[in-house]
Amino acid sequence: MSTDRDVRGWLRRRGADRIAHPGGTLYAHLCRVGERLAVLGCDSAVQAAGLTHAVYGTDGFDVALLDRAERAVLRDLVGADAEEIVYLYGACDRSRTWPTLAETGQVFDRFAGRVRTPDPARLRSLVDLSIVNELDVVEHDPGIADRHGAYFRDLFASWAPLASEQVVRDAQRVLRT
Repeated sequence: MSTDRDVRGWLRRRGADRIAHPGGTLYAHLCRVGERLAVLGCDSAVQAAGLTHAVYGTDGFDVALLDRAERAVLRDLVGADAEEIVYLYGACDRSRTWPTLAETGQVFDRFAGRVRTPDPARLRSLVDLSIVNELDVVEHDPGIADRHGAYFRDLFASWAPLASEQVVRDAQRVLRT
């Protein structure tokens, strides 16, 4: 497993610092998400997943830095636990997963076309990462907050039993609930 500095260098070599994203570049966003997860006390695997969460592309940002067929590359870079969180995050079909996630604990994998039921710890990691990602976007694009703030407040409130307490508090602070 590589150091944080190694991972950041790898992201720059993959072009993340040249891809536009709210708040500047994808690289800046990835760094902020990883750092925020650290500040909120999430474990090192979640932090590493935060730093690399968009590597396979996401349902909301369809730019991939690495083909999913090369998952071993990311696994070697950040570790198996972090890579699995990144895969689950990228694979998550948001429209089919997010509204019922708190009730079902199930994630529709848009890559494989099937439902997955992560264990509670993995689900918490996914939820924490998802919330922190959206908080960063909201903070760096006020239009998102204006258009989707109420949706995120309601969604994150429904996810509160799944999320880390400190992430829930941060979401409440940012979204002013």
